Amino acid sequence: MRTPLLLLALAAALFAQQPGAVLVEKVATGFRFLNGPTWSPDDTLIFSDTPTDRQLRLTPGKSAPVEIASLAGGISATTFDTKGNMYIAQPRARRIARTDRKGKMDVVAERFEGRKLNAPNDLVVRRDGNLYFTDPAFGEQQDSAELGFYGVFRVNPKGELTAIARWKTRPNGIALSENGRLLYVADSDAQTVHAFDLDKDGVALNDRVVISKIEGAPGGVRVDDAGNIYVAARHVFIYSPKGELVRTLEVAEPPSNLTFGNVDLKSLFVTARTSVYRFDLGVKGVVSYLP
Repeated sequence: MRTPLLLLALAAALFAQQPGAVLVEKVATGFRFLNGPTWSPDDTLIFSDTPTDRQLRLTPGKSAPVEIASLAGGISATTFDTKGNMYIAQPRARRIARTDRKGKMDVVAERFEGRKLNAPNDLVVRRDGNLYFTDPAFGEQQDSAELGFYGVFRVNPKGELTAIARWKTRPNGIALSENGRLLYVADSDAQTVHAFDLDKDGVALNDRVVISKIEGAPGGVRVDDAGNIYVAARHVFIYSPKGELVRTLEVAEPPSNLTFGNVDLKSLFVTARTSVYRFDLGVKGVVSYLP
């Protein structure tokens, strides 16, 4: 249900000390645990209610969210490629699936070195077709894990799956820089964000920590066109390209993930437990499959 524009009390107190108060709007509510927001090529917001296996679509300012899919294998996050194909991380089915514009679904990644993936969580596609995704295991998912590590994976345009990181801690959110040459990955256990350099072919190199001591367990990650890094953790934290905390956006519920959207890509949509919030920031975000 849509509510009028409001300033959250906590955010108002915070931004009284910072230039330019930020308006936040609750654009949808009444769900169990929301995750995986993405701005679709048809200018709508897609997100998932993970416990109920539902994928929903919201046209901001026009209507309430509508269910567009229900997948028994779970829906943690979605993204698109430049051709309009939708990619879905399915944690219970332990796979990455892809749906084309006609609705045909196929499996992109399911096994690595003969073993089932753990529980794919978040994903992003570079403009050249390279797919990157995280594969942690939370809660009961750990009981059936086969790999022996928590992975960050790449699927190249030929469909070949490789591990670009094998961690003992659990990767979560994942995002690309505007030029597609940096890959950011949140580590929920270590409370950090890593960066990888990507070469012209999409191969990842030089894994290093760029943000540390994040308050809370970092989930979703996004980047704006100035290189600032947005992290959903205890709050939404905004860091400079050098990893310095420059701003905090407080939300009424703990945020899980986030994405930029609206036709100018200058709104930040945040999934937080039962609701979706929208911040008007006036800065353009990076959506990897859009110009």
